[in-house]
Amino acid sequence: VQLVESGGGLVQAGGSLGLSCAAAGSTENMYAMGWYRQAPGKQRELVAQVTSEGRIFIAEYLKGRFTISRDNAKNTVYLQMNSLEPEDTAVYYCYSRPRIGSTNWGPGTQVTVSS
Repeated sequence: VQLVESGGGLVQAGGSLGLSCAAAGSTENMYAMGWYRQAPGKQRELVAQVTSEGRIFIAEYLKGRFTISRDNAKNTVYLQMNSLEPEDTAVYYCYSRPRIGSTNWGPGTQVTVSS
């Protein structure tokens, strides 16, 4: 599975940004799709995930600001980020994983929130 993220960029604090991640290749077994992020000097952390059945997980501290959605027909997952804060600045990585097997990762897209 090849994953390609798009939608990153520079935004002012309080603004919004939407990310998308399109999958290509052997997509029939993509059970879960989602996003991690990694800020400079910090560990990669899970942002949100959605399964092929529509089960959604969003990190507790991001609820109310971030939403995740998925279009199974397009093999695409979306992350809508609102009320962005400078602390949201990070590289955002898309991933997909089957029920059993290895996780596939996208190359990452930079999100920078200026104060």
